Amino acid sequence: MDHLTLKALKPTQYTEAADGYRAISSMGEAAVDRIDKQITAAMRKANEGEAADAALKRLRKLSENFHYTQVECGLITGALDAFSSEISAPKRRLTEALDDAAALAYTVGENGAVTYPAAGRNELTGDPFPGGTVLCNNGLITGNDAGFPSPGQVPNNPRLKSPNPHHARALDIADRITYAVREAQEIDNRYSKALSKLKAAPGLNVDVRTWANVASDVNVVSSVADEYLHTHIPLDKSPADRKEWWDSLSNEEREEYKAAFPGVIGNLDGIPSTVRDEANRENIHLLIAQLEAQDDQASKAKLEGLKGIQTKLNAASQPPMLLLGVGLEGNGRAIIAYGNPDTSRNVSAYVPGLGTKLNSDFADGTAKRAFDTAKGAQKLDPSSSAIVWLGYDAPQSCEVMKTTDAEHGAPAYNSFMGGISATNENADPHVTAIGHSYGSRLVGAATQASGGIPGADDIILVGSPGVGVDRAEDLGVGKDHVWVGAAENDIVTKLPSRKEAVAGTMGLLGGGPAGAYLAGEIADQGDDDVWFGKDPASKKFGANRFATLPGPELIQPSFPDVLHSTVSIDAHSNYFSPEEGKDKVSARNIAAIVAGQPGYVTRETPR
Repeated sequence: MDHLTLKALKPTQYTEAADGYRAISSMGEAAVDRIDKQITAAMRKANEGEAADAALKRLRKLSENFHYTQVECGLITGALDAFSSEISAPKRRLTEALDDAAALAYTVGENGAVTYPAAGRNELTGDPFPGGTVLCNNGLITGNDAGFPSPGQVPNNPRLKSPNPHHARALDIADRITYAVREAQEIDNRYSKALSKLKAAPGLNVDVRTWANVASDVNVVSSVADEYLHTHIPLDKSPADRKEWWDSLSNEEREEYKAAFPGVIGNLDGIPSTVRDEANRENIHLLIAQLEAQDDQASKAKLEGLKGIQTKLNAASQPPMLLLGVGLEGNGRAIIAYGNPDTSRNVSAYVPGLGTKLNSDFADGTAKRAFDTAKGAQKLDPSSSAIVWLGYDAPQSCEVMKTTDAEHGAPAYNSFMGGISATNENADPHVTAIGHSYGSRLVGAATQASGGIPGADDIILVGSPGVGVDRAEDLGVGKDHVWVGAAENDIVTKLPSRKEAVAGTMGLLGGGPAGAYLAGEIADQGDDDVWFGKDPASKKFGANRFATLPGPELIQPSFPDVLHSTVSIDAHSNYFSPEEGKDKVSARNIAAIVAGQPGYVTRETPR
């Protein structure tokens, strides 16, 4: 890269090339749609037997090939557009410097050296100060002004003042030319390396390894285009600003962003839910491929979690399932909605607690709680949606005794809730924040941010060890809109305060809340405190306590061999489950609150 190359470069040629790849990507998408929804469906209906099975297998392969073409060409489109945008800045600065040189009658050599004419007058001789040439080279300026070293001698001090008034202007222009070229060189190197990786092996065979490579390609493009993303996508803006930005784009621009940056668009709060779902359905495919090549236990757990979600996505459900977020950071990320949160009048977002992560239990366990809540709420108001939000690293063990994970996760939860408010199409949607177990501590932390939880009208706390405040009215929605479920046999809702834990265990059982509970109530100070503050189910806290079933007792005796009795914490996990043997009373009450129907809630006296 030199200034002549940069001068001749035409960014529009790269956007034109991007348009070509965009067209191919769109053709690939249309081909996938036709094969999957028309040809394959028709063949399944019309044919049976080995020949039909073989044909369907070939069709699936053809669909995968077109899908691969669609994704890779989409990535190239995004990379070329990003390069065109980034390279335009140094080219513009070079053009401005060259125009300034021409206006002053300076000449610019092939090596970027700037030559300027004689000017001024030497009072001793009466002659004008001679002209000269300056060249910015790694921060040094060379020249042949009067009183300056001539070419071949030691370079001048780059900032030594010359008596010729043109020198400073020429020096500035030389600087600008050099810096523009250096910036262009860095951009060119970055995108050249990225684009060189976006190619298929000879004899295209789309398999697990191919998709793993595609996942790597997505990361490469996102990485090299980081500056482009921050310049063109309002990553640091509010969800409302992002919604406004998305609405301002053309359909072509939206398709480009989804194709080139599915992981960014799919996880961006303020983007419409159906768009996030579409991007994340593409992204989960790539993430699975990426994890298939990993052999560590954490990756295997996330892989099982993603496969479980993908299985649910591929199966029809009522309410319909939308994937609003997915990622591999930390213990994994997943945000799933049942029912469209943009069109529903009632929307809830539930934060799970201790032990939750993206693994084989997530889709059938944690996510099912949102499904059950949506089903229950829709019986009272069909315009209801329920979300499970795993957008943070829930504590997996003793970290549950600290507030760190809750404090770190609260801003992300508030951003998500701000996105829900921005994209919902109703004038005044009814929004409920739900925290279960340690998730209630995160919800509590989220309420303490400036303005509280965006859009929240009601807050539900179940199985809570405390939320970090001592009064329901401190949660920002009014104490009459704070609801608490605490099963009689839920150990977590009866955890002692920190002082009681220390006094009760005397270090014998580690000084933790579980140890204090098992040590008995000898240290009970009668202050209605639990581990993270005032007991949300207590009179002093001042919330509405709704009815729940007691749940299984903590100690499950085994007769006649009582020495082999077991410990059950099921009472802590049943709040959302309407199945027989779970807690249909709590599930029904949660659904009524989410549906905005508090009159259907059965109440229970606070402790």
